[in-house]
Amino acid sequence: MKSKTLKQNKVNIITLGCSKNLVDSEVLSGQLKANEIAVVHENERLDHNIVVVNTCGFIDKAKEESVNTILEQVALKEEGKLDKVLVTGCLSERYRQDLAKEIPEVDAWFGTLELPFILKELEADFKKELLGERLLSTPKHYAYLKISEGCNRTCSFCAIPLMRGGHVSKPVEEILTEARHLVKNGVKEIMLIAQELTYYGLDLYKKRALADLLEQLAQVEGLEWIRLHYAYPTKFPMDVLEVIRKYDNICNYLDIPLQHCSDNMLKAMKRQITKKEMVELIQDIRAAVPGIAIRTTMITGFPGETLDDVEEMKAFLEEMQFERVGIFTYSHEENTTAYELEDTLSSEEKERRAQDIMEVQQEISYTKNQEYVGKEFRVLIDKIEAGRYIARTEFDSVEVDNEVIINTEEDLPVGDFVTVRITKAYDYDLEAELV
Repeated sequence: MKSKTLKQNKVNIITLGCSKNLVDSEVLSGQLKANEIAVVHENERLDHNIVVVNTCGFIDKAKEESVNTILEQVALKEEGKLDKVLVTGCLSERYRQDLAKEIPEVDAWFGTLELPFILKELEADFKKELLGERLLSTPKHYAYLKISEGCNRTCSFCAIPLMRGGHVSKPVEEILTEARHLVKNGVKEIMLIAQELTYYGLDLYKKRALADLLEQLAQVEGLEWIRLHYAYPTKFPMDVLEVIRKYDNICNYLDIPLQHCSDNMLKAMKRQITKKEMVELIQDIRAAVPGIAIRTTMITGFPGETLDDVEEMKAFLEEMQFERVGIFTYSHEENTTAYELEDTLSSEEKERRAQDIMEVQQEISYTKNQEYVGKEFRVLIDKIEAGRYIARTEFDSVEVDNEVIINTEEDLPVGDFVTVRITKAYDYDLEAELV
């Protein structure tokens, strides 16, 4: 079938996986736009002729979604609806040679740090002067800001270092330039992301410099919320808490994945921390920043996990009373040290354990939410859905945490802050009225 040819190339970028991938796609979009190449994100109109699939290779489900998406785009190419399919991201970084043999219809494969090569394939120049300039795919009032690449940790279950390499911090000056550019373009909330936030600065400044970075970011004029994602618990830099407490525009929120609580699992996962140390850390964080919302993630079904370990995790959640919790089921990843361990549990059993644990957290979340009823909060309006305004408190991040549904007849601009009073509370969401 004859290929569809447009007078001018139009590139559609499909992003899978985490917010770090999203930032990479936004940087690519900004570069293409600067080269006067039309670019869209997850375009459903099919009025483009080139697709870039930015893949995720983190766990089995993500790999499957990435492969299926590539195959869908290849099918469109074979039908003559696309001229070119390019693939980048973590899955491509990790399995490029195997994938190229399996799906030869893809025009080119790229790793996670090969932006200049993607641009060259699209007959565009990499413009170094575009530091921090991105074409946002999020609503204009919030954005993710990546402060480092890669990870030096050796967690036995994690393949991220295989796909993203070792830890490389972005200089403070570059981060501040990017933050100011985002704010200038209407961004009010910035979510700092990295594979490991607390390692920031060790490679560049020979010390953990996250607190110093936060101190400077908090002074960026017009930046109303700064949020921290993915802090590693081992050797957590306590000076960060002093800065959170000091500045009103740093959200009382910390995402600190703990992954498990039983000592035998923590040791097998190579987390370099004990349960006792984790409990003390959470207590210290709450003492340093009263009212802080702590988000964590846990993994069920790691090789060797017993039902006693699952019960211990339930008891741990009851004791710690985390505000937000996410659960992953273990994925047996090639070339990780845990891959040498026997993965004996079925996916159904891993899911059953995850569900059991989430039921405990659901009760905790419901009880905590009831305490909000009658109280007033400043919230950020994210979107309008089914005629209702959906907003968030400073204790909630986008997509993963609670939402506040505002009941009002007034016209409220998306991206504005308003003050509301909570009228009803559910397991994970709140209803509110304007004050």
